[in-house]
Amino acid sequence: MIEQINFAIYHLINQYAGLNPIIDNLAIITAKYMPVIIILGLVYLWFKNVNRSRDIVLFGVYAAILGLAINYIIGLVYFHPRPFMINLGTLLFQYPAETSFPSDHATLMFSLALMLIYFKETRVAGFIFLILGFIGAFARIFSGVHFPLDILGSLLVSIISIIIIFQFKDKFIPLNTVIKGIYYKIRRIGRK
Repeated sequence: MIEQINFAIYHLINQYAGLNPIIDNLAIITAKYMPVIIILGLVYLWFKNVNRSRDIVLFGVYAAILGLAINYIIGLVYFHPRPFMINLGTLLFQYPAETSFPSDHATLMFSLALMLIYFKETRVAGFIFLILGFIGAFARIFSGVHFPLDILGSLLVSIISIIIIFQFKDKFIPLNTVIKGIYYKIRRIGRK
């Protein structure tokens, strides 16, 4: 039942792939590079904002790393083929034939965005990143490399990872201090 709904929603989105080269190219670029745009946004927050925002950015990075580790473990115990592996829909770009659940791209984007949303200082950026994350995830479905449930699974993994990191955030402060200390030393050397 759930798999049939997953396939039906996938077909609803992917049925338009391959019909318009402009839309296809936009979807391919979005599907491949939206995480890069979000990471560049994090870099901007790091350089623009104050010490507290840097801590939040680092918490987001830790949540993303944890989310990707959870995805890796899920991939070891559960294999779900990508749509093109079972001849469903239209594939817009070549992609490795590996497990699709959950999406690493979506987990990275959602983990970073949701952690930023949690803190008042970075909430606006977090909502912007979350919107971009959903656009990127939609593009991955449109492009034929993920199913909708892969994206929902990523959202769940991201929520779990930010809850865990938030619960232990005080334990990460010493690591944050070391990382920020290295950054400040490099910045001082660069000014000389």
